[in-house]
Amino acid sequence: MTIATEQTTSSIRQDGQRNFVHPADVKGRFTSLRALLFVVLIAIYVALPFIKIGGHPAMFLDLQHRSFYLFGSTFNAQDFWLVFFLVTGLAYVLFVLTSMWGRVWCGYACPQTVFLEGVYRRIERWVEGPRQTRLRRNAAPVNFDKVWRKLIKHLLFIAITLVLAHVFLSYFVSLPSMIKMVQGSPAEHPTAFAWVMAFSAVFYFNFSWFREQFCVIMCPYGRMQSVLTDSDTMVIGYDEKRGEPRGKVSDPNNGDCINCNRCVVVCPTGIDIRNGLQIDCIGCAACIDACDEIMLKIGRPKGLVRYDSLNGLHGEAKKFFRPRLWFYIAMGLIGLTVATIAFRSRSDYEANLLRMQGAPYQLQDGKVRNSLELHLVNKREKTAVFSIQGVAKQGQEFIIPATTVELESLKSRRIPVFVLVPRGKASQIHKVQLRIRAEGSETEQIVEVPFVSPKN
Repeated sequence: MTIATEQTTSSIRQDGQRNFVHPADVKGRFTSLRALLFVVLIAIYVALPFIKIGGHPAMFLDLQHRSFYLFGSTFNAQDFWLVFFLVTGLAYVLFVLTSMWGRVWCGYACPQTVFLEGVYRRIERWVEGPRQTRLRRNAAPVNFDKVWRKLIKHLLFIAITLVLAHVFLSYFVSLPSMIKMVQGSPAEHPTAFAWVMAFSAVFYFNFSWFREQFCVIMCPYGRMQSVLTDSDTMVIGYDEKRGEPRGKVSDPNNGDCINCNRCVVVCPTGIDIRNGLQIDCIGCAACIDACDEIMLKIGRPKGLVRYDSLNGLHGEAKKFFRPRLWFYIAMGLIGLTVATIAFRSRSDYEANLLRMQGAPYQLQDGKVRNSLELHLVNKREKTAVFSIQGVAKQGQEFIIPATTVELESLKSRRIPVFVLVPRGKASQIHKVQLRIRAEGSETEQIVEVPFVSPKN
């Protein structure tokens, strides 16, 4: 278990007041990599509802009709149990990544980081200038320059927020419906309009003001960091042996750290990485780029702040494969096997044989009759034709009004089925079976229910 420092969160002062963080601009290999990833991820987040695979959006969760489309696969509400494997699988991957490379998800791919650093802070820098300019202007009395820049920044924030809210809603409302609603009056679609306004309000509050407080206060992932990492996890750390004591370059008794605070002012959560691993650190690596830049300027090797394990930073032996990782690998293989079996067992249509309401059986012309109904659901992406056939045993007589049924994608239908057995043979019949086959499929399903008859 990693021991974090006991200092208070850096974005909150000792008196509990908010310390609004204005990170300085930084350049370097990790900053460039993050910028590239942000562009790719924003493009993916925005494009998923618009790109069509198999005639449907790549990701579309149609809650109104309980239909779900994920990368060419079609699901309905009866497949909801598969969400367990999706959620636990994503959580498991996140746990493994954290165990190996710390909070790499937070620094590079979390939507909170991607949109805050990739969109909103870029707009802020573009309108209000670099860190020192922003701090100087904020501390100055209200004037025309301050007002118009703040006004333009927040107008742009609101415009971007409205776009993002509509994109987010398009994950749940089809694109044609979304376009139609946008072109119409809000009074014609009050529910959708209310959701867009609610999403916009939350996004604007979060990205324009709350910012890093979401990661520090609300996100539970950061608080789980201490139990997910150990001394061999790759984290962003400060080489204390090399850097201390801090001081001027000209003094040969000082370490490599010249105490310029450059690693502090570029941090989006305002922490000092030299104080050790902290709950506020989101693993963005801005401090690495900032320190490397300073080291190059003073002619010293890069890597005073770097990706390394705590053992590595302390000059001790490092291990990549350790019991924790072997356990994760074993659990991952078990989970992957179970999930594969579960997904492969999923049929592209659902058939259930049910008993109709009322008496369990009727006597009719010396025969025992069971009244049943077949509930058939087409989970394919296209219209499908199903054939229904009774499996007759020992005098069973089937009456099926529709032995061939055509169903559109994700549509269902209930087909009545009547089974008659001579009363003398009824005691020998224990179950009723139907054979269901989808057109173009080589496999078939057998559905069954118990046959009910009088005891005598």
